[in-house]
Amino acid sequence: MSSTSTTLPIAKAITAGLRDAMTADDKVLLMGEDIGPLGGVFRVTDGLHAEFGSLRVVDTPLAEAGIVGTAVGLAVRGYRPVVEIQFDGFVYPAYNQITTQVAKMHNRTSGAVNLPIVIRIPHGGGIGAVEHHSESPEALFAPTAGLRILAPSNAQDAYWMTRQAIESEDPVIMLEPKRRYWVKGDVDPDHRPELSPWQAQVVRPGTDATLLAWGPSMPLALESAQVAAEDGIDLEVIDARSLSPVDFPTIAASVRRTGRLLIVHEAPVLGGLGGEIAARISEQCFYHLEAPVLRVGGYHLPYPPARMEHAYLPDLDRVLDGVDRLLEH
Repeated sequence: MSSTSTTLPIAKAITAGLRDAMTADDKVLLMGEDIGPLGGVFRVTDGLHAEFGSLRVVDTPLAEAGIVGTAVGLAVRGYRPVVEIQFDGFVYPAYNQITTQVAKMHNRTSGAVNLPIVIRIPHGGGIGAVEHHSESPEALFAPTAGLRILAPSNAQDAYWMTRQAIESEDPVIMLEPKRRYWVKGDVDPDHRPELSPWQAQVVRPGTDATLLAWGPSMPLALESAQVAAEDGIDLEVIDARSLSPVDFPTIAASVRRTGRLLIVHEAPVLGGLGGEIAARISEQCFYHLEAPVLRVGGYHLPYPPARMEHAYLPDLDRVLDGVDRLLEH
């Protein structure tokens, strides 16, 4: 840890990123439900209303389409709005605005208009919530050209991805791992990372198989690698970090070394982003693969009630079973 580093939970790393971006550029403003004096339901914007005022930290009505639509107008006028969608399952009323306006405006105007909008979405399950509060909607947005999607899994990435998303001239969806919000990590706000936010990162080198995950699934991936190592299985773990664009070169380079790939995400396997990654890697690494690319994810079911979510989410046993199936070939 460098002399300028501090230890912060992921939620507070995002707060720090928002604060520093707002301090650096008075065109940055925040919009969302209950983000003002309350500080948001997860307290990510705590203190920012008192510091920057109600013109830059705007409490909005419960109207996601209106929130994003207003952000479009602000961005056209030169502002850099950061929109909070209170829970992942609340984003769907804004889907039309995001996919037909936010994603398309730059192309529609032949590059004359940029929409530097950040849409923050706490995503994933594991918090014992009610319906519509535990979704993983990345596969609904990743195919939409014109959108970038980031999925930080640790405090350092949470801080810097927040800053870099706000600086981007393209619209960015930030999928924040809500059940990991209070996991602490080192944050160095004074030294910009050399690794681009749009690149994947090998967080654990290995030789026997590649394990790819992102956001809330990363701690499970690392735990699985640790347990597998006790049985003499050496897993390489990659944090995808960016879901649009996906850093296929880094993933493919790893698979060419290990010959095997297991993808872990909370979203349903059917139609999940892991399916596109599996197809691409099968094409690009066909002659290096020793086994089919496998996936571990949610089931093709509505997200279950809180008492049953443990049976729905990927866990250590399911991941290690996937590893065993890989190594049977």
